[in-house]
Amino acid sequence: MKHASTRVALVICAAVFSLSGPTAPGASTAVQVVDGDALVVAGERLRLNGIDAPELGQTCHDGSGRKVKCGHRAKAHLERLIAAGSLTCSGDTMDAYDRRIATCFVNGQDINARMVQDGQALAFRKYSNRYVREETAARQTGAGLWNGAFDPPWDYRAARWRIAQADQAAPNGCPIKGNISSNGRIYHPPWSTSYARTRIDPSRGERWFCSEAEALAAGWRPPHGS
Repeated sequence: MKHASTRVALVICAAVFSLSGPTAPGASTAVQVVDGDALVVAGERLRLNGIDAPELGQTCHDGSGRKVKCGHRAKAHLERLIAAGSLTCSGDTMDAYDRRIATCFVNGQDINARMVQDGQALAFRKYSNRYVREETAARQTGAGLWNGAFDPPWDYRAARWRIAQADQAAPNGCPIKGNISSNGRIYHPPWSTSYARTRIDPSRGERWFCSEAEALAAGWRPPHGS
């Protein structure tokens, strides 16, 4: 399958710059889709404003009751939206994990809204009511996630956190795993797809963290689409 190149413009406060590059899955230049609500654009980590998509390790059930990898489906859907044309992102605030909160457009269309409208993400009401109308429409038409059964991403993360905290291997209720590999220092929260198979060896300098903010402050980075 041939993938078209996409022109990308990242708007940061008053600064504007653009570049060209492939945005197909696995491409190494302009845009990397991390999951259904996060991107890396020209080296900058972005969190899509106002939406929350299933985590990569999350599974849901479709309309027939079959288990599906809804986190991977959301990521693939975002990849298709971005590959469709010219991408522009803007945002002037950062979240607690040093990611820019951004609204992104492809050929002028708000892809944050499209992810919710297509039932691949939810309106993140904790932080914004911007896409509640799109979520209501998706629910009424049974689009995407709404065609079956699922846990909201925030409930999924909270449940995984509680399970990990109860694990006796996690000291003092601090379940985030700080792993050191050939890819650098990477932390894995309980909802990471690599969490279960990651082992911590303190003799190698690996460690546990109580929060993502603590891991970031210590120099570890989150996994990219693992």
